[in-house]
Amino acid sequence: MSQATQQLGADPTALREQLFDFWTRKELETLRAVAFKGFSDFQTPLEDLLCVLEGCPGRQKGKATTMGHSILMEFERWRRTHPKVTLQAVPEVSKLGLQRRALSLLTDAQPSFMDPLIDIYQLGNLDRSILRLHIIKLQAVNCYREAALLSMKLELQNEMDMEEMCVPLILQDKLPMAESFVRGHPRLEERMVTLLDSWCHPVFSIAQLRRQFPRLSLSKHQTDQIQPKMLSKQVFRLMEKFNIDPGLCPNSVYKRKSDSMRFLMYKRFVEKGMSEENWCDHVQSTVADDPELQIQLVELMVKYGGMVNAAQWSLHYGLPKDRLPFGVWDTQESLPPSLRKVSKGCNAESWDPSQAHRDRFYQLPITRDHVHFLETLEGLQRCRDTVLQPGCIVGVDMEWRAGFGAVSPQQRVALIQLAVPGQVFLLDLCAHGFSQHNITVTFIRSLFSATTVLKLGYGMAGDLKCLLATWAQFSEEPLKMEGVLDLLNVHQQMQRSTSSRGSGGPRGVLVGEGPAEKGLSLMVQQVLGKPLDKMEQLSNWERRPLRTSQLRYAAVDAYCLLDVYSVLSRDPACFGLPQDLCSISSLQTEKSKEEKKRKEEKKKQARRRGARQESDPAPTQTLGPEKSPQPGEESQSPLPPRMAPQQLRVVCDNMLQGLGRYLRCLGVDVVLLENTDDHRVAAQLAQEDGRVILTCGQPYQTLKSQVGEGRCIALDCSEKARDQAVRVLKHFNVQPTQSDIFSRCQVCNSDQYLKMPRENMTRLLKERGFLQQQQQAPVPPEGETWDDPPSPAPFLAPGAPRYSPHCRWAPLSDLDSSTLTFPRGAVLQLHTVPPGLLHRIPFFFICTGCGKIFWEGSHFSRVLSQFQEVLCITEDTPSFSTQQAQPLTSDR
Repeated sequence: MSQATQQLGADPTALREQLFDFWTRKELETLRAVAFKGFSDFQTPLEDLLCVLEGCPGRQKGKATTMGHSILMEFERWRRTHPKVTLQAVPEVSKLGLQRRALSLLTDAQPSFMDPLIDIYQLGNLDRSILRLHIIKLQAVNCYREAALLSMKLELQNEMDMEEMCVPLILQDKLPMAESFVRGHPRLEERMVTLLDSWCHPVFSIAQLRRQFPRLSLSKHQTDQIQPKMLSKQVFRLMEKFNIDPGLCPNSVYKRKSDSMRFLMYKRFVEKGMSEENWCDHVQSTVADDPELQIQLVELMVKYGGMVNAAQWSLHYGLPKDRLPFGVWDTQESLPPSLRKVSKGCNAESWDPSQAHRDRFYQLPITRDHVHFLETLEGLQRCRDTVLQPGCIVGVDMEWRAGFGAVSPQQRVALIQLAVPGQVFLLDLCAHGFSQHNITVTFIRSLFSATTVLKLGYGMAGDLKCLLATWAQFSEEPLKMEGVLDLLNVHQQMQRSTSSRGSGGPRGVLVGEGPAEKGLSLMVQQVLGKPLDKMEQLSNWERRPLRTSQLRYAAVDAYCLLDVYSVLSRDPACFGLPQDLCSISSLQTEKSKEEKKRKEEKKKQARRRGARQESDPAPTQTLGPEKSPQPGEESQSPLPPRMAPQQLRVVCDNMLQGLGRYLRCLGVDVVLLENTDDHRVAAQLAQEDGRVILTCGQPYQTLKSQVGEGRCIALDCSEKARDQAVRVLKHFNVQPTQSDIFSRCQVCNSDQYLKMPRENMTRLLKERGFLQQQQQAPVPPEGETWDDPPSPAPFLAPGAPRYSPHCRWAPLSDLDSSTLTFPRGAVLQLHTVPPGLLHRIPFFFICTGCGKIFWEGSHFSRVLSQFQEVLCITEDTPSFSTQQAQPLTSDR
């Protein structure tokens, strides 16, 4: 066999056929040995190697590498023992021909194949025009990835057309390759980022790219990526990565600010989680002097804040009449001088909160004179002497300005709060001479590295990230973290213990007025009985002087950590915690490492699946008919603790609006994304407000990675909205009662109604001209009813229970009798009430959030029948068969 091998080895074609036989039989060790021997028998190794490679088959299905790649790797190993085999040893007349042949083989994008050929045949020394022509040929046959990689290997980026190279890569979902192509070339970096930004313009259409690159065939997934909501996110990432001037990307900047405006509207008018002054400050900072954003602000105000507020803002910015929404100009013309300016809510504040505030929220147990605002080194010394005492326990919190619409995500700490028993120190980091002084920086280092001082925080990862942005010294010389207990880890352990023990553990969360609690506020409520007032959380913490409410909020946020730790330390077992609370951090660290390893392993498995990824996606947490657990499996997984509808807070993407409306009518707190919203808004709401994302289709994988485990649920889009709602309720063990039906407005999600008697409604309709004398229906004598009312909604039977939804009730005084508006700006929609209803409907239910008017009708009975399987009916609840009241039909 050795002699036959020698005879065949001298012939490249014969050697290739022999190697191909070993390759098909997967005898790779034999292939390598025979190839190594055959190379030694070549008369002209570099030319004969090309003969072998030119006849090798390309990539084969099921094989990670090619035969040519294996042969080339073996030749590299052989060449190390034969250093004289170089291109310099080849006659000059043959050199160019060998290089051209080697160049023609570079259609494989594997670096381990390109690099040896470039090195062996010194392709970098070829004429640049020859190299460019070859790359253009690769592009012509749709080998865009190979063309980009070869351009980078040969350092030809500045000589190639950036758009011709990068656009096909981006369209084929290979943006990282396009980034690599332009990296290190500032001109190309800027051109690519501005190109992506141009695709965010409202008039841009992907059809333009299809005409420019007709050879490209794009899947639906690839087409979906070329949308402003996806592209603007990439533009901002690349702006920061390549240090691009934001002024060069106006479309993405406008979109981010526009999204921030909608979020601010939600926080102020729907969730009511932001004070008027904070809201005005953030809105004006976001809008600035951009006329298009000013117009959008007024349009949003019409929807969320009412016509009066919209008119005030249009006057504030002096917007032209032809750009205003319908009715705004007339409203501003009718405003008296006292209402022509935007109200910013700047009223004098008292340190001591109202009794209602005390009854509802956790209160600071120390007086104002024990809260010290420090902006001098002398004050800092007093703080240092107190908090660095051995054995001291310090509550640590930090505040910074929320970056609504900001281009750079870098946020600097504006205030550090340090709480010890009996007093709170507020360090003003906006006082530049104070914050950047060496004594201040040294104190922060000493505090966090002191092993004898226990520092308490909640979610300290974000605080530390902002500390690094505030003091560059901590990046150069890392900040040591010793003696730190993050109560977020403790809280997560509490929640896990509660789930596993059922009804035992921390006291339940009471749901009342306002949004459900989350984060530290939830922990304080579970441990101390009352939540935190987070109204000042999104304040402008960089403005000086700070308001009294800001100072109080900052002190409370730090001091509550001491009280929570004190209660937990006295009886940790009651909350499902170990005796040593500090041990939880180390346990969390180990679990995080294990979780990280599992995620890395999953990523490796996903890469191995390769082409199967599209047709066989990773399993998702889906609520649907085929993916739901079987009956036997359900019994093995205990249900979560029973939950009232008001406790479940979700955000539905724009493909599940029907589901969202069903959940609202059963009392669930639901935010519906608008058709123009991108999925980033859902993730932002989930993170900020503790909501669960309900989605379907492609966005699931993206959203799932941005929120915690179990916080993103995928539903089957083929199911009806009613069936989806039932699945969601069962999944979270939500059991609505009859009182929960229509406890929220299906239009705006508000949970507050005004109950208006028929007499008041009749009077308003008359005063506003909606009820003429001839239209008034006869009213039955007192004590009598109509025998045959003409509407399908019957009268209440004598003694039947009135409809009493589980909602908040507004007093009649909340309705401004002159403007017919509610405190939040909603206008009463009188025109929707048919005059013929007045003699039959004793009460009208008015949503104070949007002004929509509802009345007792047949819609209630339909909802009862649709959701009987999930409704909780107790012995005290009258059966539907005997209850004649059928509340809440509207003009819809």
